Amino acid sequence: MANEPRVRERPLSPHLQVYRWQVQMVTSILHRATGIVLVVGSLIVAWGLLALAAGPESWSTFTAFNRSVIGFLILFGWSWSLAYHLLNGIRHLVQDAGYAYRIESFVRNSWFSIFGSLVLTVLIWLVAMMQRGAA
Repeated sequence: MANEPRVRERPLSPHLQVYRWQVQMVTSILHRATGIVLVVGSLIVAWGLLALAAGPESWSTFTAFNRSVIGFLILFGWSWSLAYHLLNGIRHLVQDAGYAYRIESFVRNSWFSIFGSLVLTVLIWLVAMMQRGAA
C-alpha cells in the first residue's frame, strides 16, 4: 500500500451556489445579458428600416406590432438594456482608467448603473410619449 499513488481530490470550481450574491456579480451578468439583448433588439431596428423602405403597408404592420403590449414590452426592455449597457460601459471605462477600484466605489457605482439605467429609461419613455401622445 505504501507504493500506491495518493489520490488527490481536485478542487471544485465554485459557482453561483457557493458565492453569496453581490451587486458586482449582478452587474457583470447583466452587462453580458444586455449586450445580447441589444444585438437581438437591433433586428427590430433593421425590421423597422426595411418596413419604412417597403412602403406604407409594411410600415403600418411594423407600427401595429410596436404598439401592441408585447411590442411595447420588447421596446421598453431593449431601451432599458441600452441605458444599462451605456452606464455600465462608462463605469468600466472609468475603472479601465484606474479609478473607482475601492470596494465602496465599486459597489456604489454598480448600484448607480442599475438604478440610473431605470431612471434614464423612464425619462426617455416619458419624453417619447409626450410627443404626439404616444411613442
